[in-house]
Parts: sequence; structure tokens; C-alpha cells
Amino acid sequence: MAATPLLELRGIDKSFGPVQVLHDVGLSIYPGEVTALVGDNGAGKSTLVKCISGIYTIDAGTVTFDGNQVAVNSPRDAAELGIEVVYQDLALCDNLDIVQNMFLGREKKRGLVLDEPTMEQMAGETLASLSVRTVKSLRQLVASLSGGQRQTVAIAKAVLWNSRVVILDEPTAALGVAQTAQVLELVRRLADNGLGVALISHNMNDVFAVSDRIVALYLGRTAAQVKTTDVTHSQVVELITAGRSGTIGLPPEKPAGAAGYTDITPPGADA
Repeated sequence: MAATPLLELRGIDKSFGPVQVLHDVGLSIYPGEVTALVGDNGAGKSTLVKCISGIYTIDAGTVTFDGNQVAVNSPRDAAELGIEVVYQDLALCDNLDIVQNMFLGREKKRGLVLDEPTMEQMAGETLASLSVRTVKSLRQLVASLSGGQRQTVAIAKAVLWNSRVVILDEPTAALGVAQTAQVLELVRRLADNGLGVALISHNMNDVFAVSDRIVALYLGRTAAQVKTTDVTHSQVVELITAGRSGTIGLPPEKPAGAAGYTDITPPGADA
């Protein structure tokens, strides 16, 4: 497993008016690994992802990418670093085909004319690099694709632009068993290709199937960062629902955002 994070967040705070949503949050994403981001509804997962992608600017804290401290103040800043997010709604256009969706807003041109052959070649090479075999034609309308195929196209679109970190928001939420298996295989393949992958999921089976590390958020705080092999389902559920696990015995003084476990006692809870 990689020793140095590709993307690392430390001490991240984010407030909306008087409401503080993120408190001293830490998150590390490593190249060649899948990091699962878990937490109950309202834990701060979506806000954190929007801070990473430049939709929201952070109030405090540092963001380090590839060993250098960076400022991510817009989605363009994130894209230039190589950070792509695949949101749950996928942001695909049903009336366009696969190639048109993958290049939407970033079309290749030859003079004033769209360079269709180049775009089709690049789309095909990207899907082939991910060993995608479920798409029959690159010129299929997205409206004709299954849920798993749509998710595949959205992920391929994210990695088309030399991305280094891909964040996936509930990629299997609306899929059946077979399609879920296909998407999880693709998620694992992204990491095996050297990308840093963050997987947001409520499905513990998915988390344990593909992740190398788990980051649990509780009430806007990092409850733990831990290797997946070091915890059980029940321990992760306890972190999600209570913010700590009594069966995890590492010292509570370990700093938030550090590798390993971080035990954070919620305000007002017994120590």
C-alpha cells in the first residue's frame, strides 16, 4: 500500500452562516487504493466532496496534492489538478450518445468542425483501458443504456482527462446485483491502474468488497481513518452511528487526519 497520500486534507472547517458543517476534518486518498468515505446522512460527506471539487471554498485547513499544498477555489482548479467527481445523478444527457457525453463541454475540434474520429478513438481507448465490455457501440444513445452501463460511461468520462483522483458518489445505489458487481469491478480496476479512488457509500458490503481504507465521518468530524482489513462491519457501523468504537483500542490523542485510527468523542458525550 502507498505510503504517501496523493490527496490529503487536514483540519478542514466549513460553515454556512452560523452552522458549522465540517470540524477539523482529515482525509487521505492514496494512489492505487480505494478509500471508502462513510457516514450517516448529515455527517458532512457531500459538503466535504464539494470542498474537494472546488464547489465550496474551505474556511480553514490545508489541502495537499502530490506533496504540494494547493488552493482549490473552483471546479476548474480541481480539474487542472486531476480531480474528477462522478455524482449520483451522473450528469449524462440521454439524448446524446456515449462519445458526445464523454466529451460534453470539452469537444475536440479540427478547425471549426468537431473532430469526431479523434473523440471516438479516445473514448474507445478509455473504455478499453478499463476493460469495459458491456457497451456494444460508442454511438449508442445514453437513453438506451442500463443503469450499470450509464455508471460505466460516467466513470470513463471522469478518467478520460488524465485524472489522478476520482471520487464516486454512491455509484451502486440504484443498481441490481449483477450491475453492482460490474461497477465494483470497475472501481477496483481504477485503483489498480494507479488512480486514487474515493468511494462514498452506505453499503457496507460494497465498502468491504473493494476498499483498502475507510474514513468514517460523524457529525462533521473524522471519527476514524483505518485500513479496511483492521476493522469489522460492526465496528464501522459503530463509528458511523456513535462516532467511536469501544473495540478499537488505539490512543484517543492520535491526531485527526493521521493514518490509522482516530477516536473523536462527540461534544457532550462521555469520554
